[in-house]
Amino acid sequence: MKIERIEAIPYSIPYSKPLEFASGRVSDAEHVLIRIHTDDGVVGTADAPPRPFTYGETQDSIISVITKIFSPAVTGLDPMNRGKIHQILARTIHNQAAKGSFDIALWDIIGKATGTPVNRLLGGFTDSMEVSHMLGFQPAQQLLDEALRFQDEYGINTFKLKVGRRPLSLDIEACRVLRAGLGPDTELYLDANRGWTANEALEVLRRTDGLGLSLLEEPCDAKEAMSRRRLVEKSPIPVVGDESVPTAGDASRELLSGGCNAISIKTARSGFTEAQQILGLCTGLGVDVVMGNQIDTQLGTIATVTFGAAYEATSRRAGELSNFLDMSDDLLAEPIAIQDGRIGVRDVPGVGADIDEDKLARYRQDK
Repeated sequence: MKIERIEAIPYSIPYSKPLEFASGRVSDAEHVLIRIHTDDGVVGTADAPPRPFTYGETQDSIISVITKIFSPAVTGLDPMNRGKIHQILARTIHNQAAKGSFDIALWDIIGKATGTPVNRLLGGFTDSMEVSHMLGFQPAQQLLDEALRFQDEYGINTFKLKVGRRPLSLDIEACRVLRAGLGPDTELYLDANRGWTANEALEVLRRTDGLGLSLLEEPCDAKEAMSRRRLVEKSPIPVVGDESVPTAGDASRELLSGGCNAISIKTARSGFTEAQQILGLCTGLGVDVVMGNQIDTQLGTIATVTFGAAYEATSRRAGELSNFLDMSDDLLAEPIAIQDGRIGVRDVPGVGADIDEDKLARYRQDK
């Protein structure tokens, strides 16, 4: 079996409700569908979500690096030879979403070719993941209304609140209203997307003490090294590295330097192969992990579930898996269902991300 050709298809699907947070705003899923075709007729599929305000990648840059750099270098190789292919991809620095989607598509091929679900190839620990829902910038009462609706409709009981606003009182009020309205048994954690300084984050922690918050993600820019180290030392809850740890090397640097003491793993930027490396580092050091969300479509979400449910450590916490519900449509042929606050692994060969070709034709931007 050999790689015959590679497609990088730009598409755009509007969000029915835009998501706003400290480092940007997303109103349309302007993503790239990656398809790796083999000479045996097996096709691996994955989704690449550009996040220019976080990693610098755009639709155009992903298409360019896939079609002009990666494709000529790997065409003709056996997709089973992932080590050799990754050595080739690594020659080009950065471009994490492009590399991550390429890797997931390779795993999809391997699963289909061997007749095995990729979740089982990775580890097969469990058959579903608990869901966490991400709440964007809104007035406090609207945040509570959304959280209560998701509790009622989907059984979700873990919420990640996007913070990082000024004045700090906006986010502090949101924390208090959510805790009062959701009760003590709902998990609530924060993600500032580098919106504060480290000292502002310490002030928020002081003023929200007693609310039972479980995590504080990317409170400030990791370049604020000394103050961030002080924040990690003084924080009563784990400080999660996210944008600052897209690779295994970055995760190692931040953990060893004291820049964070928990890690968000996102398959959209690491694929499955580097996510395994990051997870191994974290479990070896005794560091908590959470499966994060790159404002994923259902395609990206099913990849996260595939990986997250494969290991005990990644399935301990609820994964950020539900923001596709804010989209007006999706490309997945068989839509994801959230039942009792969980999403199940697809028991089919590969990742289980078959595409609705009519929808792809409707939303693709290159034709």
